[in-house]
Amino acid sequence: MDPHTLRAERLRSHRLTAPARSVADAARHMLAVQAQDFWAGRWALAARTTGAPTLRTVDRLFTSGVLVRAWTQRGTLHIIPAEDLAWVLSVTGERQLRMAAPRYRELGLGVEEIATVERVIRAALEGGNALTRSELLAVLEQAGIDPANQRGLHSVQNLAIRGIICQGAVVTRPDAVSREQRFVLNEEHITHSARTEAPAAEFFVRYIIGHGPATAEDFAWWAGLTLGAARAASVASADDDRIHQVEDGLFTARTRPRRSARAASVLALGSFEEFYISYTDRTIACPPEHLAAIGPGKNGMVRPIILADGVVVGAWRHSTAVGRHTDIPVAEMFAQVAPPELAAALSRYAAFITH
Repeated sequence: MDPHTLRAERLRSHRLTAPARSVADAARHMLAVQAQDFWAGRWALAARTTGAPTLRTVDRLFTSGVLVRAWTQRGTLHIIPAEDLAWVLSVTGERQLRMAAPRYRELGLGVEEIATVERVIRAALEGGNALTRSELLAVLEQAGIDPANQRGLHSVQNLAIRGIICQGAVVTRPDAVSREQRFVLNEEHITHSARTEAPAAEFFVRYIIGHGPATAEDFAWWAGLTLGAARAASVASADDDRIHQVEDGLFTARTRPRRSARAASVLALGSFEEFYISYTDRTIACPPEHLAAIGPGKNGMVRPIILADGVVVGAWRHSTAVGRHTDIPVAEMFAQVAPPELAAALSRYAAFITH
């Protein structure tokens, strides 16, 4: 498949040219969107939805329990439908914990220490309680567990990867961009969990539906699995009629979203954007000479991008700090696009983040 066709089909699968009817529908379609920058993960869903959904529109889905945020894969925070969290972690959790084990040893987080963490955090959250990260760390400190040097963060992350806690309702900030969520017990907060007989195969199928055309190698990177496990998942999905192999090793969905004639060709998308990061070969979306400018950089960050017909033509910046979230986003262009289209793309984001 030539790069032009591949970009066009991925734009469609990502619902960037075929937007979903609601933010919840966009989230279910994508399954998981990277959200260590919380504002960017929420914008990723809004950008894939018809109309003009606002930050508050997305945040209500966390409050109602439709969406949660958790370390679903690669040791990285993602937004995911609450009903899908348990089965996804059944595929990715063990490997994430193995990868984190050396750091746990450095921090002195052995079996006994983790057991203590679980006991005190369960006690703090039971009965429908919901606490911010700083409040959870205070609970650990009161129990004699020093949260310094990321010991507290890794303790919390361990429980999340094991499917015990997740991040639910957003802490509201009426005059600023909300950045924080409250941790909750999964068993109390998530009222319905989807079930699948073959979680790894389902994970592969859902990735292809939301990100295809793509390969098992792409899936391995995105899911944080070994290449062997990813290939096994693709083989296990062979009888699933939702996807098919269009070329040797390249999979796509059989039924794809209908493109919208009103879809913009120029888009301003957030940091760690799925359309850019979800593949082993990012030159399909970004000219090689601009990869270093987008990232990941030495600090692991990936900058917000401007797309024109699926090609990265620039980056942009905007502060979500208190008092600055109403500032106009600033573009850094690598190639020329029509000024009205660029202005419209940045304006849609600005309307999202300020309402």
